[in-house]
Amino acid sequence: MVPNSALDLYRIGQLNNIPPDQNANWVLNASLDSLTPIPKGASLAFQVADATGQVHDRGRMSNITNLGDVITGTAVLHRDKYKLWWPSGMGNQTLYNITVDVVVDGDKSLASVTKRTGFRTIVLNLGDITELQQSQGIAPGNNWHFEINGHEFYAKGSNFIPPDAFWPRVSAERIRPLFDAVVAGNQNMLRVWASGAYSPNFLYDLADEMGILLWSEFEFGDALYPVTHAFLENCRQEAVYQVRRINHHPSLALWAGGNELENLVLPIVRKLAPDEYDRYLAEYETLFLGTLLPAVYGNSRSITYIPSSTTNGYSSINFSNPIPTTQRYQNRTKGSLYGDTDYYNYDSGEAFNLDSYPVGRFANEFGFHSMPSLATWREAVPDDQLSFNSSTILLRNHHYPPRGTDTSNYRNSSKGMAEMTQAVKRYYPSPNKRDATANFSAWCHATQIFQADLYKSQIQFYRVGSGLGERQMGSLYWQLEDTWQAPSWAGIEYSGRWKVLHYVAKDAYQPVVVAPLYNQTSGLLSIYAVSDLWTGVSGTLSLGWVGWDGQPIHQQHRPIANPLASLETTMSLFDFSIGPINSTLVAVMNMAEISRGPQFNGSAGFVVANLSVTGTLINSDTSKTFTHTNMYTPTPLASAALVDPGLGVRYDTQTDAFVVAARLGVSPWTWLSLSDEDSAAVIVVFNDNAFLMLKGEERRVGYRVIKGEKAGWQDRVNVQSIYNQALHT
Repeated sequence: MVPNSALDLYRIGQLNNIPPDQNANWVLNASLDSLTPIPKGASLAFQVADATGQVHDRGRMSNITNLGDVITGTAVLHRDKYKLWWPSGMGNQTLYNITVDVVVDGDKSLASVTKRTGFRTIVLNLGDITELQQSQGIAPGNNWHFEINGHEFYAKGSNFIPPDAFWPRVSAERIRPLFDAVVAGNQNMLRVWASGAYSPNFLYDLADEMGILLWSEFEFGDALYPVTHAFLENCRQEAVYQVRRINHHPSLALWAGGNELENLVLPIVRKLAPDEYDRYLAEYETLFLGTLLPAVYGNSRSITYIPSSTTNGYSSINFSNPIPTTQRYQNRTKGSLYGDTDYYNYDSGEAFNLDSYPVGRFANEFGFHSMPSLATWREAVPDDQLSFNSSTILLRNHHYPPRGTDTSNYRNSSKGMAEMTQAVKRYYPSPNKRDATANFSAWCHATQIFQADLYKSQIQFYRVGSGLGERQMGSLYWQLEDTWQAPSWAGIEYSGRWKVLHYVAKDAYQPVVVAPLYNQTSGLLSIYAVSDLWTGVSGTLSLGWVGWDGQPIHQQHRPIANPLASLETTMSLFDFSIGPINSTLVAVMNMAEISRGPQFNGSAGFVVANLSVTGTLINSDTSKTFTHTNMYTPTPLASAALVDPGLGVRYDTQTDAFVVAARLGVSPWTWLSLSDEDSAAVIVVFNDNAFLMLKGEERRVGYRVIKGEKAGWQDRVNVQSIYNQALHT
């Protein structure tokens, strides 16, 4: 009888896109669709129970509207009766079951719906930068940040794409380990990209349980659309259905009209058809403002809508108008900053040039492709095709697409493959293995290292921006996972193996990090401390030069601070503090001047930075010490004087962990992996990987098996560093 229904929880007086009063009580709005006529005089009864079954509220709803095929009612719920739902890393994911019955003849139930939900407010704040914000150093323009339960927060995450070419093959059991990886990777938000198919209910159910916010989109992207009555009515019905189906999920963070429309498609139209731009803009607004916006606003007051994933926001919002928002588009005031950013640059020569990165309020897409591991390739490709530019590999690389059905057209694919090899040769030791398959595997791994290094550079840049004029408040890289075995931008391979990227992003998304940013134009190396905690933190940073053999070098180039001496190295020690969701410049080194010194040898070593701070977890009184290590190399590792770090690994049965040691030198990009004989049978995620090890360091690394089993695999785990890549073995 009930094909669809909607539950909307919002604060009294709340309106879409506007931060609500957090002291107001809750409104429960329930609306049920019916396949049969709903009798006149029908009413709605509701009950709210927690996970244990304890009932917190029950009664009859008021303001009943019965349209025959849809019945709607509301109830006010006292705020003090309910615990809030929070995203991962910010608190508990408290959920309640709300049951709504269509009642006639006193207490006879004609239909009943139960939905699991949570009490939270989530708003994308696009309001103007206030005078108070400007007095704090924030550049004028508009905000572009999310607020959960009245608190702004830094969004850390990635873009979610269909995990398979065929959605029916995807189940909750397959998504759960993927979402486990999201939480383990210190991510709190996924952008569910407009891929052409709406996500199933179980995806949102899991996100509700695990505290993953889902930026959701209607299925439009990178194109112009017709505005015939039939097409618009089809789109309206589709949007209304999806909003009503999904709205009760506390993990729902946003509805966007589609992908890359405002800041990509419209500028292309203006350039290619300037005389027809006004018509195309009007058609764009007919669909994305005149059709989709009312579908959201008419069925929810708890969620924000934006017409495009990349947008400069609105110049005004007035709910007395039929279309409340007036979009800003490119009507920007000089010296002001607006909107989110979408950035790709496949010239690897610009990969670490900070001046090439966009300065915006929020980064919702950025990335570079890499190869999957040998074990993943073997799931789909025969052994005789396991070479970097084999026909099968080339045809599976859709960057760039062949643009046709001719399977002998490798020209575009070869360009994308070349971008990966050029990047590796530019920055890292090039693989040089005797065995062809081993060499292919090493090249695959090398492309992953470049990808991870690039994403780390951009994530650091954006997070540092939280304390600069741009007040940058989000980093969602492209992309979380793969849809098949192929070169891609993913951090997690098709079967669930973590690429280097996901490990490195996990590290870069820690709550408190040290971020060295080298500006190629000024020659300055700026060392920042960054925190996304909601209270201030204070701590120390040690900074110094270390040779690849593990010995201190370039001591004459130490930053001036309190000298910290030990048996192993000589460091400079800095005290610092960081405000809530902010960054602090701790030290600056003039590398342009240092590198001109007669005794300076950039290939001999690197700058290592160790951070230690004490702070309070979000929504907690618990004090915790946060530590983080990072490095800066003045020359690419391709030309660095790397030494054999003397790596070793053993499995400790008592602690069920791996003990990794570097005996002879420094090990950059230390990598644990399963043996070839085990990698096809077992998929393992290590608690830490792709990390830096100093000479003499020993590290314990835990793990979890996410798929498969094979006796004794722990005793056959391998360890290597980037030094091993170029060995002719």
